[in-house]
Amino acid sequence: MDQRDDRESDVQGLLDELCIELGFCLPPAENRRLRESPPLEVDSFTDAVFEAEGMGDMRHTDLRRQVRAVVDQHMRRWAKTDEQPAGEQAR
Repeated sequence: MDQRDDRESDVQGLLDELCIELGFCLPPAENRRLRESPPLEVDSFTDAVFEAEGMGDMRHTDLRRQVRAVVDQHMRRWAKTDEQPAGEQAR
């Protein structure tokens, strides 16, 4: 499996958690768009989730803070995985 497939799987895991935990179950086309070309920064990804849900400006809400926390948690894990030397598995 190459890194692109791994990242798509990582993004799907993030989107699954947002759906299950916070009710952000994106339409299939939006889900695919984010998997194939995910924003690379926490705030950009968080904004993209709200946009995909058809929600307006959510910058100063508790709900946005909750979504952002989930996105941040996942992206921190991805960064740790990306830093590992080739062939080394995550613990």
